[in-house]
Amino acid sequence: MQPFRKHSGKVTPLHRANIDTDQIIPKQFLKRIEKTGFGEFLFNDWRRRPDGTPDPNFPLNQPRYSGASILVAAKNFGCGSSREHAVWALADFGFRVVIASSFADIFANNCVKNGVLTVVLSEEEVEEIARRASEIPAYQLTIDLEKCTVEDGQGLATHFRIDEFTRHCLLAGLDDIGLTLQHEPEIAAYEARHPVPAVWKT
Repeated sequence: MQPFRKHSGKVTPLHRANIDTDQIIPKQFLKRIEKTGFGEFLFNDWRRRPDGTPDPNFPLNQPRYSGASILVAAKNFGCGSSREHAVWALADFGFRVVIASSFADIFANNCVKNGVLTVVLSEEEVEEIARRASEIPAYQLTIDLEKCTVEDGQGLATHFRIDEFTRHCLLAGLDDIGLTLQHEPEIAAYEARHPVPAVWKT
C-alpha cells in the first residue's frame, strides 16, 4: 500500500449527505475481483443520463475538476453496504482523500486498508471547502497527515483528528498483510515449532 504523508491536490465538491456505496459504485459493476477497473463506473448513475451520455451538470464530468484527487462531500459518506469496491472505485478514479463531516464506519475502515485518507471536519468547515471548490477555479488543498492539518494557502487552515493506529498504518503504508508481515520472524518460529502433520499434506 502506498504510504500517505502529505498530499496536495485539486478538490471536487460533491456536497451531498448520506452518499451510499451503491451510488459510489452500483451493484451491476461488482463482477471483478481485481481492485482496478472500477474508476470509470464511479458514481455511474449520477454521472450518466438514462441514455448513457455524460451529464454535464455532474461535477466529475466538468473539465474544471479534471484530475482532482480530493473529494469533499457531506455527513454519513459511504453508508449502505460494506462493499470494498466503493473504495477501489474512488482510488482507481484518482481520489486519495475524502473530506466529510462523518463517515460510515465500515467504509472508513475499508479506506484505511486501501491507502485512502478520510478527513472528518465540522459541517461548517466542510461546507466552506465545498463552497470554495465550487467558486475558485482549480481550488486545491494540502493535507498533511503527519501534522493532521488541512490548508488551502488562501486563509483556510484547520486540524483534524484521527486515531493513532489508523494514522500509523497510513503513514507507513501498512494494510492487513503488511501488518501481519511485520511479525514474520515470530510466524516462522511458530511454524518451525509446529510442523504440519504429514497427513495434512496429502
